[in-house]
Amino acid sequence: MSSSGRGKVAIIGSGFVGASTAYALVLQHNAREIVLIDAIHEKAVGEAMDISHGLCFVGQINVYAGDYSDIADCDVIVVTAGRNRSPGETRLELAHKNVLIAKEITQNIMKYYTKGVILVVANPVDILTYMIQKWSGLPGGKVIGTGTALDSARFRHELAKKFKVDVRNVHGYIVGEHGDTQIPLWSATHIAGMNVVDYGNLHGNMFTEEDKEAIKENVKKAGATIIKNKGATYYAIGITVSTIVETLLKHQNTIRTVSTVIEGQYGIEDVAISLPTIINSNGAKNIIQFNITPEEERLLRESAQAVKAVLAEVNNI
Repeated sequence: MSSSGRGKVAIIGSGFVGASTAYALVLQHNAREIVLIDAIHEKAVGEAMDISHGLCFVGQINVYAGDYSDIADCDVIVVTAGRNRSPGETRLELAHKNVLIAKEITQNIMKYYTKGVILVVANPVDILTYMIQKWSGLPGGKVIGTGTALDSARFRHELAKKFKVDVRNVHGYIVGEHGDTQIPLWSATHIAGMNVVDYGNLHGNMFTEEDKEAIKENVKKAGATIIKNKGATYYAIGITVSTIVETLLKHQNTIRTVSTVIEGQYGIEDVAISLPTIINSNGAKNIIQFNITPEEERLLRESAQAVKAVLAEVNNI
């Protein structure tokens, strides 16, 4: 893919997240061609029409409904299709159902796959990223998940509010599972090049352990809070996916906390979790290992074990 980066993107699943991703890609001019694929073809047709009718205001982009055969020349294949968690349903029950859906999707993708990166968005994203890489037989870097990319964005948002600075001047990462065991890397969290605690102390805004815990919980519960208020989350994840697609198409070597299968970093292997990773048009290039604290490393390993426990229940599907 050339540095201009306006390639072809397939989005599998035309629900809230899939449609919001297509919309964000159009507004950010991050693709020249977008094909929507859905089990209910009419849903994909409707979403494509709705977006297409506004293209005269944003530029020449081809948005249409298609099928799996359209994947053959795609640069990025985004997988958003899956069920949402029902009241009373356990995370493991949801994992079983979405793993089955993802297996069928992977089989359909690989019938036509010739190139490109598979970007997994559907949940549980770490489980599905691991399983789709396994089923596809593709090199690990060619299958990545959104992982904690949105959690990291929420983390930066919370810190920007706390310290009243532009969110673009806040740098920090949520790592591990996209879920309950996710970890903020406080040792690698900075504002204007300074550790967040030092920044707060220097500018008369003390940053206590209670502040840290409150921000961690706000980030972890953000999705549930939004769902309680409006029923689903889709705008921010749509923007997140669009920015990941941009770096995949434009070969930008951007660092994102995406989910990939880990191969020995921090003593962890054979599981997909999120760590700061350089990504470009070839997919995941390499994982960046920080000098994190012993406590952060312990929590990261525990997070990996939590994901492995679920994998053990679904690995034979």
